Amino acid sequence: MSSFDPILPGEPDEQPAAVSESEPVEFVVDLTAHEMLRRTHALAALGPDWDPVAALRGEEEAYDLLYSGLDAEQQRIYDELVAAGVLPRRGGGDAAA
Repeated sequence: MSSFDPILPGEPDEQPAAVSESEPVEFVVDLTAHEMLRRTHALAALGPDWDPVAALRGEEEAYDLLYSGLDAEQQRIYDELVAAGVLPRRGGGDAAA
């Protein structure tokens, strides 16, 4: 017995059987209950007045405002990013729409 693995009082003196390193050991963790609890807490934190449709609408309005009033250089970069598929086209084909 090494000093790093002492036998504590009340423990049996025998060593556990060695596990072969070549054999895989199945390890399964079911987080379903934890995920349901997490979702419950998240919805409780949002409160009963949370309106997901209004939140999404507000987010879309914020994006429209973000890409409005661009100068010529910003508009050119915006158009390049849209053409590359990085950003979705907003409004009527013009970022200021």
